[in-house]
Amino acid sequence: MFSEYIEERNGGYYVAGTRISLDSVVYSFERGNSPEAIQKEYPLLRLPQIYGAIAFYLDHQEHVRSYLEAKEQEIEASSTPLAEANPELWARLQRAQQAMSKPGR
Repeated sequence: MFSEYIEERNGGYYVAGTRISLDSVVYSFERGNSPEAIQKEYPLLRLPQIYGAIAFYLDHQEHVRSYLEAKEQEIEASSTPLAEANPELWARLQRAQQAMSKPGR
């Protein structure tokens, strides 16, 4: 897939010439943000780059959705649950949650 606005590198997709991922633009767009609102989130991007990224996403939506889902699964698989990473903190949070859910609070 070729686009003057999107480049593939290091196993990911990026707005060409930047370190801003296509993921960032797509997730913002999917939250309902306009290109102008996306530019406020990522002021290093010019509007043509944002429109180009959105057009790339819309032209390759099935492929990009598959890519994003795979990235999400990869992140979930590599994440250590807090209960395992810091059992003491997890226990404290659980006690605090139980205390907050008691009647009279």
